[in-house]
Amino acid sequence: MIVDDEDVALKALTRIIRSEGYNVEAVSTGKKAIRLINTKRFDLILTDLFIDEIDGMDVLAAAKNRDPDTAVILLTGHGSIDSAIEATKKNAFHYLQKPIRPDEVRHIVKRAVENIELIARIKELETKGSHEVESIIGNSPKIVTIKKLIRRIQDSESNVLIAGESGTGKELVAHAIHEFSPKKKGRFLAFNCASFTEDLLANELFGHEKDAFTGATKSRAGLFESANGGTVFLDEVGDMPMTMQVKLLRVIQEREVLRVGGNSSIPIDVRIIAATNQDLKKQCTNGYFRQDLFFRLNVINIRMPSLSERAEDIPLLASHFLRRYSGKIDKKITGFTDEVIGLLSSYQYPGNIRELENIVEHAVSMSHSETITAESLPKDMMDYDLFLFQSQTNDFKTLEELEKEYIRWILDRVENKKTAASKILGIDRASLYRKLKRFEFDN
Repeated sequence: MIVDDEDVALKALTRIIRSEGYNVEAVSTGKKAIRLINTKRFDLILTDLFIDEIDGMDVLAAAKNRDPDTAVILLTGHGSIDSAIEATKKNAFHYLQKPIRPDEVRHIVKRAVENIELIARIKELETKGSHEVESIIGNSPKIVTIKKLIRRIQDSESNVLIAGESGTGKELVAHAIHEFSPKKKGRFLAFNCASFTEDLLANELFGHEKDAFTGATKSRAGLFESANGGTVFLDEVGDMPMTMQVKLLRVIQEREVLRVGGNSSIPIDVRIIAATNQDLKKQCTNGYFRQDLFFRLNVINIRMPSLSERAEDIPLLASHFLRRYSGKIDKKITGFTDEVIGLLSSYQYPGNIRELENIVEHAVSMSHSETITAESLPKDMMDYDLFLFQSQTNDFKTLEELEKEYIRWILDRVENKKTAASKILGIDRASLYRKLKRFEFDN
């Protein structure tokens, strides 16, 4: 729905948005707008801030009261920018400054529709369940494949190697494999191979006998003995020293351990799940990892995708973390603004899921309202997002095509302010206007 008491503006907006394929209701008063809101559902509403006795803020309130998922864009003149910014804090999606620029309208409407679809997708995924492996959040194709593999190997006790970047959830997948395996009644014990010296590694993994070394006043079982009948998860196995790799290989082959200082082996029955953020095949070629151990560990292989490879899962993961951390500190926070969902979905996450979790925890701590707004997000995330440019397609492009796309992206980021854009681009305003004319941008 479009609400504007200026007939020219109303017709222009209606024409622009209908040309993009959307169904439009056009009304000239706030009273008519609220009457329509109470009788039918709208995905998106564009309303002038100042209409009549019932203004744009009233329309915003009525729309959000009827359906919190309705996106509302405020139209404002130059003198009312502060009011429009205040409206975005009250969960308006965005504001557009008059006079209307067709390209800017199309861009903001497109962004709003994408966020509406994201919100609908979150709700759909939350009602669908998660292919039975409920501990792994997500329904992207790569995550669905991993969930199906976990169910497919549920009768197996073969060793598993999980590869992937740090923060992608390798231990979570290892735990899910254990829970769906014949070893589920046994213990699941996790161990980080990069956290100990070689001597401590042997002591932690294999245990020791009394008097094996100074201070060993009594015998102690190691990790493999303690997990007997269950699963041992060896994280960052690629960092294990070569001499320890030999000992681990013997444990796998003989299915027994020899405690430090001991003379007799102890039989064990454990499944080993190993994880690494390294390329172990390359490590084998370079002589840093034993090839025979690699083959023993890599019976079943799982590669965890980075969060940028499963971007469609970001809103669902963010909602999961929101529930977790708002519950911990007993804050009533119901969701994210449309703007925040867009920001979270477009951010690249060099730290993967762990970084997303930290961002949401930070936002929950900083939030003072029932909805997470952009002001609650970490400042370094916002700074990073401002200067992160990615081409919209993976096709090879000419330098001229990339330049055009980059200029358009910068203008969108600075809300079409030419002075700000020219400073970021490192050119003067005259040069920017020449480029806009050459690329046939709508000014």
